Amino acid sequence: MGTPITVARGDGIGPEIMQATLEILEAGGADLEIEEVEVGLAAYQAGYTAGIRPEAWESLRRTKVFLKAPITTPQGKGMKSLNVTIRKTMGLFANVRPCIAYAPFVETRFPKMDVVIVRENEEDLYAGIEHQQTDEVVQCLKLISRPGSERIIRYAFEYAKQNNRKKVTCFTKDNIMKLTDGLFHKIFDEVAAEYPEIEAEHWIIDIGTALLAERPQVFDVIVTQNLYGDIISDVGAQVTGSVGLGGSANIGEHMAMFEAIHGSAPDIAGQGIANPSGLLLGAVQMLVHIGQGAAAEQVHNAWMKTLEDGIHTGDIYHEPNSKRRAGTNEFAQAVIERLGEKPSVLTPVRYGQREPLQVPRPKPATRRKKELVGVDVFLHHEPCAPEALAAKVQQASTEALTLRMISNRGVKVWPEGAPETFITDHWRCRYRAADNATLTPADIHFNRGAAWGIGIANTPWIPDGKGFA
Repeated sequence: MGTPITVARGDGIGPEIMQATLEILEAGGADLEIEEVEVGLAAYQAGYTAGIRPEAWESLRRTKVFLKAPITTPQGKGMKSLNVTIRKTMGLFANVRPCIAYAPFVETRFPKMDVVIVRENEEDLYAGIEHQQTDEVVQCLKLISRPGSERIIRYAFEYAKQNNRKKVTCFTKDNIMKLTDGLFHKIFDEVAAEYPEIEAEHWIIDIGTALLAERPQVFDVIVTQNLYGDIISDVGAQVTGSVGLGGSANIGEHMAMFEAIHGSAPDIAGQGIANPSGLLLGAVQMLVHIGQGAAAEQVHNAWMKTLEDGIHTGDIYHEPNSKRRAGTNEFAQAVIERLGEKPSVLTPVRYGQREPLQVPRPKPATRRKKELVGVDVFLHHEPCAPEALAAKVQQASTEALTLRMISNRGVKVWPEGAPETFITDHWRCRYRAADNATLTPADIHFNRGAAWGIGIANTPWIPDGKGFA
């Protein structure tokens, strides 16, 4: 019996590139027992809002390995991203995307680029927690946790250690988001101290991304949060010469998913011209993960030999290094014909037998003492002069709570606000205890008549942290 895996052929170009990939894997000696499931557009149209049927979940839990072609997510409300759903439901916390140049056979300005981007896969803005706050303002919550950050950062260092990488770089925006990104950076420094043999550095995400696009050879392994990682991994893949060559691994404690980083490309579906390389390289990562390193070597080296021989799909065809323009099936057959061969210009790969990377679960944080010192009240109130609103909401103050500040879209507008600040209908009114005293839940009440008059409901509230509710 081979290793059981779940396969989804996907949408758009998905069925074509999956068929090519499976043929190459079989010819390359991969020992697989395949269970096929239907996910994507057909499942959405059948009423499954996450694009996956119940029987597909059952298969994933049986095999614990998922090779997935690109899928199409319908536009419109109520339809969830299948990738995000699977990553979060199955705990696939680490997204690993190698960005490697294959020059001179794939045109690139950076022939020595070899960067691996390790992206946190479950938290950040991709938690998808959004609210309509007022008529004019919507809100999306950025969630960064200590255990989530520690786990992905430690995975990046363990990956570097296992693969003989010399440096791990952290990207954040903690000069602006001092609590969320600041926490990620802080934990990076803590974990890095446990790996003195590996160089560690930090870059602000904007200049770091610019540097990745201009001088990618200065990076080795990059670890970052979900949204940043999604963006820079596409940048990195494109800098290598083509997003179409990018494979991706999504690793969790109980399961792993492997895919191409590109989409379903419905505009070229059915034409037989799609490049299967991204999905194939994702499948190579899968073979390494399940302990079939010999087959992974065969496939990857034959693929590189095909590139060296100038047999290229149209997306990377570029003379004089390209000799023959190949369609999807022709390219797959060319790879199969070269199984057992190694590239002579590009560096042959050697994977051997590797155990899947495991990182220990982070220990729970020590519960800290929390003090209640105030309350934030959010108001939906038409745009007006901040002084006029302050005159109203000050009437709700009590002996225990007094109005200290009003902000609009995160900018302080009272007291001493700037007249140039743009105002919307979304206001935050901060009330604090006199002399910064510690309050009890019983102290959280407002001048009832005035509070109801300006729309502040006097409801029970239980504190869950030091600061403001």
